[in-house]
Amino acid sequence: MLETLTLGARPEGRTALAARWIVAHANGGHRLLENGEIVLEGDRILYVGRRFPGDVARRFDLGEVLVSPGFIDLDALSDLDTTVLGVDCGPAWAKGRVWPQSYVDRGPYEMYTPDELAFQKRFAFAQLLCNGITSALPIASLFYREWGETVAEFDAAAEAAGELGLRVWLGPAYRSGGMVCVAPGVLEPRFDEARGLCGLADAVAFVRAQAGRFGGLVQGMLAPDRVETCTQALLTRTMDAARDLDVPVRLHMAQGVMERETVARLHGTTAPVWMAGFGALTDRLIAPHAVQATDADLVLYAEHGVTVAHCPLVFARSGAALNSLAKLRRLGIRVGMGTDTAPPDMVLNMAIGVMAARMMGDSLDATAPEHLFDAATIGGADALRRPDLGRLMPGAKADIAVFDMADPLIAPRIDPVRTLILGATGRVTRAVFVDGRLSMREGQVAGLDMASARARAQTQFDGLVARYPDRTWGHPPVGAIFPPAYPAMGGTD
Repeated sequence: MLETLTLGARPEGRTALAARWIVAHANGGHRLLENGEIVLEGDRILYVGRRFPGDVARRFDLGEVLVSPGFIDLDALSDLDTTVLGVDCGPAWAKGRVWPQSYVDRGPYEMYTPDELAFQKRFAFAQLLCNGITSALPIASLFYREWGETVAEFDAAAEAAGELGLRVWLGPAYRSGGMVCVAPGVLEPRFDEARGLCGLADAVAFVRAQAGRFGGLVQGMLAPDRVETCTQALLTRTMDAARDLDVPVRLHMAQGVMERETVARLHGTTAPVWMAGFGALTDRLIAPHAVQATDADLVLYAEHGVTVAHCPLVFARSGAALNSLAKLRRLGIRVGMGTDTAPPDMVLNMAIGVMAARMMGDSLDATAPEHLFDAATIGGADALRRPDLGRLMPGAKADIAVFDMADPLIAPRIDPVRTLILGATGRVTRAVFVDGRLSMREGQVAGLDMASARARAQTQFDGLVARYPDRTWGHPPVGAIFPPAYPAMGGTD
C-alpha cells in the first residue's frame, strides 16, 4: 500500500486514492462515500467523489479500507506515560504522584536529561501518527519535573513535529504552585506566583518564535498546568495573552477529587464558577476532562463556549466517567477528544467513550459511535478554529488516516465507522498523510526506527521508575510503591 511513495515526503503532482469507503464531508457533516476517490494536490484536498475525471500523477487503489479525516487529539500524550503506574497502585500521595515535604526540602530536580525530554516527545509524536492522529496538543506530567516545562525542550519538540510530519499546537506548561504531602494523606497547596508569571512569559516568547514554522505545522498554545496550581493573576494574564496571540488555552479542570476539594478550600466554589467570576472562561478555552463538573459548571461551559476535551480511557481505568456525553451535547457544549495516556489510541478512546456513556445512562441514539467520531474530527477542529481540518472536502488540508477494514482480527464487518470504533483498536491504521505528506506507512515514520526507539523508551522509563522513592512519602522502595500483580515465584513454588 503506497509503497512507491517516499515516506516523509509530499508527492509531486496530484495523487488519487481510491477506497471502498471514504468519510467525506458535505452539507455541514460527515457523509459515507462508498467506492469513491480522494485526490490530493500539495497540502490540500482537491476532490472527493466518484472517480476523478481529471489528470493525476498517480492513482492508488487502496482496496478494503476506510479513508478518514486524521484525528485531532486535544490532550495528546507527549510523555512516557506515568499515569498507568498509579491505576492499580494508590493512593496517589503514597505513590509518587504528590511531592512529599522531604522532597521539597531537598529541592525538586529534573528526573530526565534534556536529551531524554527531547526523545520522549519524538517517540510520542511517532506513536500518535501510528494511531491515525494528525493534529495534537501535547501534554506531559510535571510530577517528575523541577517545576514546569522549558522552552528548550519545546524548541526540540517543534523540530521533532516538523521532521516527523505531525501537526501540533505547542506551548510549555507552567504553573504558580503545586500540592505537597505534609503528612500521610494530608495535602497542602504551595504557591510561587512570580515563578508562574515567568513561565507564562517564557511560553509567550516561545509561541512568538515558533508559531507558523514548518509550513504551518507548528502553531502555539498556552498551557497552564492545572486549575488548582494557578492563581487568578496567572489565569487572567494567560487569557489576555491568548487573545493577543490568537491562540487556544488548555487548562485541566473539573477533573479530580483533589482539585475539587483544593479549589473549594481556596476559593469557596468550583473551578469553572471561580474562573467565570473573573472572566477567564472563554471560547478559547479547552478544558479536559469535566468528569467532576457539576450541572452549574456545565451551564457555564455552554454559556462561554468552552470546549471539553473528552479522554474516556484514562478515567475508565479507575472507574470514572463523564456524566454524560449526551448531556454535554444537549447543552450545546463543544466536545473534542483526547488520549492523555499510553497507548495514544484514539479509536480505543472512542470505543470506551461509547461504552462509558451508555453505562452512565445515555441511550443508543443519544451517544452513538458517530458522535465520538465527530468529536475526534470536527469537534477538535472547531475548538482550534480550523475549519480546514477534521473534514475531507475540497480545499481542506490533506490530513488523512487510512484504516484497514479487511484486517482478519476485525470481522465480521458491518458499517465501517461502527466496525472501526466498536472494534476498539487503532492498530489497523495503515497510513497517515499530514499536510499532503506521507507521514506514516505500515507502522513506520520517517527518521525514527520504531523498534529501537521502543527499547530506548523502556530503558528511559525504567530509570524514571527507579527514582520514584525520591518523591514518595516515606521513601519506600520501588517494589513497595508498585507491587507486582502476582508475587514473584521463588525456588520452593
